[in-house]
Amino acid sequence: MPELPEVETVRRTLYPRVVGRQIRRVEVLTRRQIYHPDPDTFVAELEGSTFTDIGRRGKYLLFHLGPALLVAHLRMSGHLYVCAPELPRTKHLHVVFHLDDGMELRYDDQRKFGGFHLLGPDRQGMPPGLANLGPEPLSDEFTPEVLAAALAGRRTPVKAALLNQALVAGLGNIYADEALFCARIHPARQASSLTPDEVARLHGCIRRVLTTAVEKRGTTFSLYRDGEGNAGDMYDELQVFDRTGEPCPVCGTPICKVVVAQRGTHFCPHCQPAPEGVALKPRRARPGRRGESVRVAAEPPGTHE
Repeated sequence: MPELPEVETVRRTLYPRVVGRQIRRVEVLTRRQIYHPDPDTFVAELEGSTFTDIGRRGKYLLFHLGPALLVAHLRMSGHLYVCAPELPRTKHLHVVFHLDDGMELRYDDQRKFGGFHLLGPDRQGMPPGLANLGPEPLSDEFTPEVLAAALAGRRTPVKAALLNQALVAGLGNIYADEALFCARIHPARQASSLTPDEVARLHGCIRRVLTTAVEKRGTTFSLYRDGEGNAGDMYDELQVFDRTGEPCPVCGTPICKVVVAQRGTHFCPHCQPAPEGVALKPRRARPGRRGESVRVAAEPPGTHE
């Protein structure tokens, strides 16, 4: 799913093409993608409104329309982009915002997990996930002390804690793996077992990995595209994610893939040694995304994102 860097890239690419534009008409082609209010009210309240700003909170896009707020969550495969009306429509197109300059803001979603909330000035109907987000990891609010407090007393794997949006907003599977590799911490380590030095190292790595990913405009290896339909450039910078069987860029040990927090998880078994008592159970080899045969191991799942 798009994570903080991808959503931030969509925000930045949409901003100059959407802010200041009025919505002349709204087409809702798939009513289930409108979570709040009902689709007919959604259309009636949006038509004639003008985009005044676009923000981001965690993995949510926040479109400001005067006192109203349009919240978009892309989830697994959502794609928001601006295009000319003559561009052929895909079979996964669900919502179209017709803008006053003749362009269209389109929402495609192959898996139909994403959608929209339209909130009034009282913000009634706000999705619980947005209301309960933790600190932004690239903000001044996110300090090593804040991360230490979030991990303290948690018996779940540290990766599960990083995927918990109430603890840290915007991290997902890709960048949790990358940050843990950068910090040389095994993803199955109990969150509360990290030392102060390890927490400080992890904090710095989270910020470093996300900053680089934003600069590279996110990671594309499947469906993600920015607000202009372009792929991100971060994939070639990834150290462990989707690198199963390839040599670790630090020590040369083959990268392993296991299951942690119910997610496929990539790590170097040498640079990120497993905690005592954690047994990795090899499963049958299967072709990796890049064609090599890999060994997949399982670990007890932790808290889901």
